Amino acid sequence: MVIYYLISMYRMVSVIGGNTASRGDLSFSFSLGSLLAKSGFTVVCGGGGGVMEAVSRGCSSADGTVVGILPGEDPSSSNDCVSIPIPTGLGVSRNRIIALSGQVICAVGGSYGTLSEIAFALQAHRPVCCYGTWSGIEGVTPVTTPEEALEFVLGKTKGRDAQC
Repeated sequence: MVIYYLISMYRMVSVIGGNTASRGDLSFSFSLGSLLAKSGFTVVCGGGGGVMEAVSRGCSSADGTVVGILPGEDPSSSNDCVSIPIPTGLGVSRNRIIALSGQVICAVGGSYGTLSEIAFALQAHRPVCCYGTWSGIEGVTPVTTPEEALEFVLGKTKGRDAQC
């Protein structure tokens, strides 16, 4: 219920990716978080390190809001830049919540957890863009810059209310 309330109140974008990431993925994620915040979007992520921490830092640096959907039960386990930690106690099963919370999903690198989130998003007919990996998946649009990812998000949310 909390997630449905958040979705209905805010323009939300899920940014997904791994706990470990390349320098390029981290830079991309930071810039994307900042651009999303400046464009009025709330960022949803897994609340951990790597891509999740970088996008959280970028969003926070632009005074944006970050919702962290945490795998465990401890809200303090989120990275320092998460505005709203949501402990689930669900482990990787929380990936479905992350994927369905955003109107649009941006994937940055990652591994099988990221792949599962992409699958959940596509299954729910959410638009998905990716940076660095996953471009060979039908329905996933590759992007090469944070600005291109923002254009994708804006194009997929234009004229849509918060509920997908």
